[in-house]
Amino acid sequence: MSEDRARILLADDQPDVLVALRLLLKGEGYRTEEVRSPDAVLRALEEQDFDVILMDMNYTRDISSGQEGLDLLGRIREIDDTLPVVVMTAWSSIELVVESMKRGARDFIQKPWDNARVLTILKTQIELHRALRKGKHLEAENRMLRGERQLALIAQSRAMQPVLEMIQRVGPSDANVLILGENGTGKGIVAQALHLASRRADKPLMTVNVGGLSEGVFASEMFGHVKGAFTDAKTDRVGRYELADGGTLFLDEIANIPPSQQAKLLRVLETGEFERVGSSRTRRADVRILSATNADLDKEVSEGRFRQDLLYRLNTVEVYLPPLRERREDIPLLAMHFLQQYAGHYRKDVAGFDPAAMEALTNYPWPGNVRELDHTIERAVLMAGSDVVQVADLVLRRQGDAASSIDEMSLEEVESHLIKKTMTRYNGNVSQAAKALGLSRAALYRRLEKYSV
Repeated sequence: MSEDRARILLADDQPDVLVALRLLLKGEGYRTEEVRSPDAVLRALEEQDFDVILMDMNYTRDISSGQEGLDLLGRIREIDDTLPVVVMTAWSSIELVVESMKRGARDFIQKPWDNARVLTILKTQIELHRALRKGKHLEAENRMLRGERQLALIAQSRAMQPVLEMIQRVGPSDANVLILGENGTGKGIVAQALHLASRRADKPLMTVNVGGLSEGVFASEMFGHVKGAFTDAKTDRVGRYELADGGTLFLDEIANIPPSQQAKLLRVLETGEFERVGSSRTRRADVRILSATNADLDKEVSEGRFRQDLLYRLNTVEVYLPPLRERREDIPLLAMHFLQQYAGHYRKDVAGFDPAAMEALTNYPWPGNVRELDHTIERAVLMAGSDVVQVADLVLRRQGDAASSIDEMSLEEVESHLIKKTMTRYNGNVSQAAKALGLSRAALYRRLEKYSV
C-alpha cells in the first residue's frame, strides 16, 4: 500500500462503529488505526503519525456529557496542536459542539452519519493538515538557510581538478562524504556542490555546526524535542535531521562532536531511526550525510576521542580540499567574484583591482584561505576611494606580523576609517562625502557623531 495514502485514527468504544468506518474509509484508499479509549488514542499518537483523528466524545457507558472527549481534545493539542480532530457525537447538543470547537476540534459529525459528509470533511482536513505541515517545514528550512551566503564553486586551478572530478563522480550517489581541509578552504561550498549534483537537489540541504553544540543541546538540535521535555521546551520542535528528510545533512566540524553524543549519531547513521527528546516514539528519515573537519580524524580515533565505527560511517568517500596557497591560479577569479558581490551590496562604484593590488593578492600566503580572501575584499571595497582597489585598501597582514591581522579589525572600525578618509578627501564637505559614501547627509552626520569625527 502506498505510503502517500492518508492515515486516519478512529476512536470509539463501539466495535460496530469502528467496523463501519473502517470499511467506508478503506474503500476510499485510506489507512486506518482503531482504538477504543482515550488512553489508547494517546498511545497511538506516540507510536505513529496520523493525518487526522475521527473520535467519539463519550467512552463510558451511560455517560453522554462529552467531557471525556473534551479532556482528550486538550491532551491531543498538547501533543500536536496542528493535528486535525473531527469529533463524533450521537447527541445534538449545540453547547457540546461549540465547546469542542473551542478546545481545538476542526469539525464535527453527528451519529448516525452521512457517508458523503464524512468523506468530504476528512478529505478537506487531510489536505489542510498536509499543506500546513509542508509550510512549517519550509518555514523552518528558510529560517535556517536565510542569510547564509551562497557562493559559487570557483575552481580552475590544477590543484582543484581532483575535487571537481570527485564531485562529478560521487555527487549523484547517496554515499556519505567526508570533506577534509584547513579552516576557510570552502568545505561548505563543496558540500553545496555535492548536494546540487545529487538526486536530492530539490530537497533541503541542512547545515549543522556540530562543534558549536554543547552536550546538553546536541540531541535537541539534531533530533528535536517534544513540549515539556525540559524547562525551555515550550512547544514541539523538529530537529535538523528530520528537516533534512529526503535531502542532505551537512555536519560541519564533525571532529568536535561531544564523545557522549557520538553513539546517538552512529545509531541514526546505521538505521535512520531516532527519537525526539522527551518522546519514546521512534521516527525515521531518509538523509544523506556530508561532514567536514580540519582535524586529523585518524589521530582522534587513535587517541580515543572519536569512535572508529562512526568514522567508517562518515567517510565512505573522502574529498581533500587544498588550501588557497596551493591554488593561486584561482585567486584572481575569486577576488573578482567577491568584489562584484560586495560592490553591489554596499552600493560602491568599484569595478576592479589595480595591477599592483592583484599582484599583492596573488603573492599573499592566505593563512585564512578563501574565508580570509572574502573578508579582505569586503573591507577593500568599503575602503576604496576610487573605482579600483589599491594595494593600500587591502590592509594585508605582513608575514610574521600577527598583530596587524585584518581579522582583528571589526566592520565598525573599517566604517570609521572609511568615513574619516572620505571626509579628509573632500576637505570636510559633508554633502560631497555623503554622496561618495552612498549615504544621506543625516545618516553621515549620525556616523560622524558616533565615531567622533
